[in-house]
Amino acid sequence: MKSSEYVERVHAGQKLIAIIIRGAFEDSGVSFFSPFEFSQQVGILVHPSGFEVKPHVHKLISRDVRVTQEVLHLIRGKVEIVLYDENHQLIQTCILQGGDTILLASGGHGLRVLEPAKIIEIKQGPYAGMDDKEYF
Repeated sequence: MKSSEYVERVHAGQKLIAIIIRGAFEDSGVSFFSPFEFSQQVGILVHPSGFEVKPHVHKLISRDVRVTQEVLHLIRGKVEIVLYDENHQLIQTCILQGGDTILLASGGHGLRVLEPAKIIEIKQGPYAGMDDKEYF
């Protein structure tokens, strides 16, 4: 299978709602999937033994982040992700299994655990508590 078969982009019209990267993705080198302008940058690095990344630091750069984008990486288990557009209208559901990753870029989402799951969640901070979310 080609690596492009392991990456799914979910849209509502022209709006990118989510990017799903399946655990079976194996292209060598550095592959980023999120557009440069996204506040969350998601990629996979696949390197052979002995490969090195030069030591570095990231420069202080002011960034204007207005929307929270989340990354969920399913370590193990099975979950259903329900994706909505910005008007709370259902777009689609998708199943993630161990090794899969999803960038929740815009719109809304819900999650239902189908098999016991261990998930890493990454999003911008600082966290605003209950003011951070609008439930529907």
